Amino acid sequence: MSTSQTAVHRGIVKQVLSGDAVVIRGQPKGGPPPEKTICFSNITAPRMARRPNPAQDNVETKDEPFAWEAREYLRKKLIGKEVAFVIEYTVPGTGREYGCVYLGKDTSGENITEALVTEGLVEVRRGGLRPDDPGQQQLIQLEDAAKAAGKGKWNTAEAAKHVRNVKWNVENPRNFVDSHHNKPIDAVIEHVRDGCTVRAFLLPSFDYVTIMLSGIKCPMFKQDESGKQVPEQFAAEAKYFTEVRLLQRDVQIILEGVSNQNLLGTVLHPNGNIAELLLKEGFARCVDWSMGVVTQGADKLRAAEKIAKEKKVRLWKDYSPSGPTVDIKDKSFSGKVVEVVNGDALVVKTGDNQFKKVFLSSIRPPRNTAASTDSESPSKSRIRPLYDVPYMFEAREFLRKKLIGKKVNVQVDYIQPANNNFPEKTCCTVTISGINVGEALVGKGLATVVRYRQEDDQRSEHYDELLAAEARAQKKGVGLHSKKEAPIHRVADISGDLNKCKQFLPFLQRAGKSEAVVEFVASGSRLRLYLPRETCLFTFLISGIECPRGARPLPGGQMSPSDPYGDEALQFTKEMCLQREVEVQVESMDKGGNFIGWLFVDNTNLSVALVEEGLAKVHFTAERSNYYKQLKIAEENAKRNKRNLWKDFQETTEPEEVVEDNTERNVSYKPIIVTEVGDDLKFYAQLVDNGPQLEKLMDQLRQDMEANPPLPGAYTPKRNDLCAAKFSQDNEWYRAKVEKVEGSKVTLLYIDYGNREQTTATNLATLSASFQTLAPQATEYCLACVTLPSDEDFKADAVDAFYDEVANRQLSMNVEYKVAGLEYVSLLNPDTKDDVALKLISSGYMLAEKRREKRLAKLVSDYMKAQEKAKSSRENMWRYGDFTEDDAKEFGYSR
Repeated sequence: MSTSQTAVHRGIVKQVLSGDAVVIRGQPKGGPPPEKTICFSNITAPRMARRPNPAQDNVETKDEPFAWEAREYLRKKLIGKEVAFVIEYTVPGTGREYGCVYLGKDTSGENITEALVTEGLVEVRRGGLRPDDPGQQQLIQLEDAAKAAGKGKWNTAEAAKHVRNVKWNVENPRNFVDSHHNKPIDAVIEHVRDGCTVRAFLLPSFDYVTIMLSGIKCPMFKQDESGKQVPEQFAAEAKYFTEVRLLQRDVQIILEGVSNQNLLGTVLHPNGNIAELLLKEGFARCVDWSMGVVTQGADKLRAAEKIAKEKKVRLWKDYSPSGPTVDIKDKSFSGKVVEVVNGDALVVKTGDNQFKKVFLSSIRPPRNTAASTDSESPSKSRIRPLYDVPYMFEAREFLRKKLIGKKVNVQVDYIQPANNNFPEKTCCTVTISGINVGEALVGKGLATVVRYRQEDDQRSEHYDELLAAEARAQKKGVGLHSKKEAPIHRVADISGDLNKCKQFLPFLQRAGKSEAVVEFVASGSRLRLYLPRETCLFTFLISGIECPRGARPLPGGQMSPSDPYGDEALQFTKEMCLQREVEVQVESMDKGGNFIGWLFVDNTNLSVALVEEGLAKVHFTAERSNYYKQLKIAEENAKRNKRNLWKDFQETTEPEEVVEDNTERNVSYKPIIVTEVGDDLKFYAQLVDNGPQLEKLMDQLRQDMEANPPLPGAYTPKRNDLCAAKFSQDNEWYRAKVEKVEGSKVTLLYIDYGNREQTTATNLATLSASFQTLAPQATEYCLACVTLPSDEDFKADAVDAFYDEVANRQLSMNVEYKVAGLEYVSLLNPDTKDDVALKLISSGYMLAEKRREKRLAKLVSDYMKAQEKAKSSRENMWRYGDFTEDDAKEFGYSR
């Protein structure tokens, strides 16, 4: 800007100080531009209120009537606009410059002084006006017209209503923030202290507040020894960036937290979030200490910072990643969890049969405290972290129960280099059904979040969600954050202790099948088990088989070679059993204090499974067991298929002997409620015992939705996501799984009831991780030992009859067998003890299925007898005779 007193100058209005003074800036050239304060000549505006200043008289002044209106008139007309101005004179001593401002590029634009006088918002100083100056005389005429019309300040009757009640200080910042409930508040930015700190008037209350932008920090202005403000690098540019966009603009502010007496918040301009823009341009960096309060998407701020880092702009001009980068092809993969290592690591089997050990990003598992370490007996030979570190066992169990054998998605966040004899770690975000495992673990108080140096970007991509989960756990006082005593696990390790094993043996033999957890697999037939009921550890040898041994360490650090297929047998047993809940049947023990017996995983005999895979041979000791025939059948199959140990086996031609299943039918009826009935005799049911737990969860879910109603359309459904859904029949919230998304239509499965529905995304909401921990309560089953008739009419009658018998009723259920993972069950009426399938067969609605398992022989026999009786009575589908006989083709029937 020129300093000539006669020239016409141009600039952009940066700030309106009052109704008769503005700050005009020039164009930026290599930095913030020069500025000039111009007071309007020949007029006086009402004085605005001033806050108490301790350095002066410390007295608060009030608005003169219409002072705010005059300031606002100029602000809305001029801020950010290009103007022309003429400096008419400069006051000696103070250097204050007076002149006239015109809207536009030259003096032909609107005269702002005349506009103010016309609106009655200022008073003309008549004492210094010259009678021969037509412009000055025009001001007098305009003022007289405004007075006659009672405009603005000349309407003295309304003067008292145009004085603001400004609240300069907030007495209780925390209560003040909470009272606004994270809702946007209209505001005008009055001052920009630096790039991330502003002062504003909240409207219409006129609270004067200092706002620090949540989640970010810009370079600051620091005071040197002489008291001069010295800017850090890019501090002036960051301040200008914020000023030019926010100063005296209409914005919305969301109050989110408190830091000392300053408020933390997000400033929303019509063009977006200023914090995101600052980060994207490299004028700011994310800070963890205030990121936790951000309500407008912490992930957006992190993404904006990432863009600036990649472009290496301003603050990031010398940026380089603080750790090794991850190849894009290795960035994500999926696999099955085969092992949980303590409380923060998993072993995942990928689709190409590779085993990868991954650590949960930014998670610190429970650690031994100094107090618990000091209290340990000096005679104790070694520490067992899993049982001795408080909450380590709970953390491992949480992960084990949720993940073992399940498919997970893994996103590699960073690689932690080897350090202090610790190997390199691949740190990842692991999700299952859309749930972040690390976030769920932290939310339960079973792990804490690692705190990083500000410049360290080697952290979880969901770091802010982890911090929020930790804050919730601290607030609830759960797990590691509980003030109660940590649970103690006194686990007796009786492995190799002959005397203790002898004491336990009779008890285990009498107990029959006992529940256990496989803690370690030493070889294909040698495992280490934990017995929860007795809180003891012991070594268990699989009975009835001869299994090759894998490589094992010898004294002196050497390794013994593996037997043929020993390593394969070890891997097979690991994948099938490790860290799974199993049933063991102890028969005897050896001289070394190891128990010998049978082990079952999901009703599968491990001995039989190993033999069937050709990874073990039947041992002669199995001849006197109940499982000998199963073992022999499995071995014959392995020989016939030339599996592993039998790859060179030459089969001798002998007449085949049909061996049927000799196991006894296992009868253990459980009370269920059938919630949904489908076609082909499939249905969904809930266990009655789990009813109270589900009702409690539903109540909590609906209370949470009522207290924090979701924004319609804010949730974007994805296939296989778990979400909250509003059921169309009763408008209540339930847990659901997204099965299909077609445009605006979403197909859901209500996982606790089994029914399906097509709805829109507006009826869906994000399901908090705390509501995803309970397993789906509706399980799919199918009616056992029966089939439907092939005729479509008869089939429809059968499905209707089945629905009438079971829908929404409490029944007793027994699992008879599994096919492709689906459990086939028999159902009883608990009051009459009537078999549902038997009743439907007797009524001529269904056909009995001829199954060959010996354990089902009696059940199938009863069903066949009922079918014959229905035939002879010509019930329903038998009313035209036996359509299953040879001549049935004449009537169009076929089986």
